[in-house]
Amino acid sequence: MPFREINSKMVEAQVIPGQRMFSQRGAMLAYRGDVSFTPSLTGGQGGVMGMIGRRVANEQTPLMSVEGSGTVMFGHGGHHIQVINLTGETLYVEADRLLAFDGTLQQGTMFMGSQGGVMGMVRGQVTGQGLFTTTLKGHGSVAVMAHGGVIELPITPNRPVHVDPQAYVAHHGDVRNKLSTALGWRDMVGRGSGEAFQLELSGQGAVYVQASEEKL
Repeated sequence: MPFREINSKMVEAQVIPGQRMFSQRGAMLAYRGDVSFTPSLTGGQGGVMGMIGRRVANEQTPLMSVEGSGTVMFGHGGHHIQVINLTGETLYVEADRLLAFDGTLQQGTMFMGSQGGVMGMVRGQVTGQGLFTTTLKGHGSVAVMAHGGVIELPITPNRPVHVDPQAYVAHHGDVRNKLSTALGWRDMVGRGSGEAFQLELSGQGAVYVQASEEKL
């Protein structure tokens, strides 16, 4: 159920009978046809255990189940929207950045401390995104929100990418992340740029970076 980009802040999705999708509550702008919107307690294929995991992880962004036959236009808060098409890989993204996604994707929650140990936990605190992140796996499309537009940067085994943690939006592929520090004497005396931490992503995949250091 791919999304069609209307402009940088709105997307349209074709709703097909027998197939459902999920959207953040309040993201529907308009629709045509016979389409229903129902509050979703489990938010995908995670079931009751998935719901409990997301609640413990504070990844409990309210979702709506969208079903029927027609077209729906989505947008939220005037944020820029990036459509990501998955072909079997896993997307790692903060729950509050999810605008809408295919119901065929398997949703889960991952403890970020498992990627980089203690530094993974520090990353959660520095970015303000918490210690957990939402995962979406399978074949389908995801529409995510960001400030000021998004660029996709490829990650290859010999070329890791360093990202300002506040500009990080999402990543996919076989990627590991760790928090590194660029702390120097200027930072120690309070005269540095403030960008003392960097998120290093290595492996094979891609990272999505927004043109802003502002959270949603």
